Amino acid sequence: MTTLPFTERLSASSAYTRAGLPFLLVVLGASALLYPPAFFVLLAGLGLSAAVFLAWEFPAAASAAWVLVVGLTPDMWLAPMAGLDAAQAVAVLKFAGFGLVLICLLRFGWRADPFNPGLAFLVMFAASLVHGMLPRLDVADSLRTLAGSIAPLAFCFSRLPRDWPGKVALAVKFLPLAAVALGIVLAATGARPLFVGEEGTRLAGPGHPAFLAGFAIAAVYACLADLLHDGRRLNLVLLGLNFLILALTGARAPLAIAVAVTALAMIAVKSEAFPTRRRAYLFIVAAVLAPVLLVLAGHFGQVRLVHLLSGDFDDLSGREVIWPLFEHAWDQSPWLGWGVGAGKVLVPEDSLTARLLGTTAAHNEYLRIGVDGGWLGLGLLMLLFVLWAWRHTRVLMRTDRIILRLVLIGFAVHSYTDNTLIATTSSVLFAWVTAVFARGAAGSGANEVPV
Repeated sequence: MTTLPFTERLSASSAYTRAGLPFLLVVLGASALLYPPAFFVLLAGLGLSAAVFLAWEFPAAASAAWVLVVGLTPDMWLAPMAGLDAAQAVAVLKFAGFGLVLICLLRFGWRADPFNPGLAFLVMFAASLVHGMLPRLDVADSLRTLAGSIAPLAFCFSRLPRDWPGKVALAVKFLPLAAVALGIVLAATGARPLFVGEEGTRLAGPGHPAFLAGFAIAAVYACLADLLHDGRRLNLVLLGLNFLILALTGARAPLAIAVAVTALAMIAVKSEAFPTRRRAYLFIVAAVLAPVLLVLAGHFGQVRLVHLLSGDFDDLSGREVIWPLFEHAWDQSPWLGWGVGAGKVLVPEDSLTARLLGTTAAHNEYLRIGVDGGWLGLGLLMLLFVLWAWRHTRVLMRTDRIILRLVLIGFAVHSYTDNTLIATTSSVLFAWVTAVFARGAAGSGANEVPV
């Protein structure tokens, strides 16, 4: 597929814009004078058209911007300010992701991804139409959850431009820092607190600590892969900063998994760009700092991670209360489940359990998928994940191949303690995973698409 060079496309776009701008200004001015309500409709349409135009011309930059917007969680701070429903805001974000996928498909073409895990949700949805859904789940709600489940994995069905992996990976690496910076601004204006108290002080950024932790762990992986790929000092600095943010969120499981993946990668992956000698310095520094941090921990007991490590808090999310509800529902339809989205509505939001725990989520992706699709749905999803990872990672360079496999194993472990596939954090993580896959496909000649 041939396309104009970047500079020529920019010049052509500017020419079209200059030609159409006077006409648009006349139309807007006339509507403001003759029929003011139409002015705002036209203005909104113009803004949407401009966004689509820019995304069409610069899909890689638009995808990176979308990753940043998703990670800044506007559904948690901007939507309430505007009087909008948070769930609707999340739907808009994921719909925008689908729009970017459609643009990439139209511009660069599709590619087969026969083991994409998103296909398992399609099978589960089709099975529920025959078997029946949970009584409080309707087809429209199930379709919305289906779209939300497929959205993070949808980019893998498109060929992508050569600059897409680099721009998306860069956005993922800087995302936690951008989120903290926005959180500081919101805290300074009194809109939202930067830290929240949940069995200790937790860094929340502009949203919730758990979401910031999900974005931080994706950033750690992106920094780790690029560090072992090119050895740049900036990636090492960003790796340390993202680890610090992850620790301050107080999320135990993501931090433990990130530490394990990083340590195993540092030990097992050979890299000329980041040789063993430089890695040894990191281990020495860690060994020296460990006792110092233990001493300092006594003075920072209010920080959630320190507070938890010094106490007995095994069930902070009410898992012992809510898991039996999901297990019972799964037992009622063990093989086919109750339809995609059943796990989201299983516990009513106005129930006593939801009010006491402050959540209706199982904090266990295997339980949620079991309720949605039963053993067949869960088994198919796990099988597709294994085949999908094997198919894409086998063409990667050695450093990326080992790191991606470690990351996906860590993701499987993390899924036992959190809902990892339905949250917006999965959109960021799998955008980066897709970027690494695309980088490997381009290297093997399977994704040769010019910028």
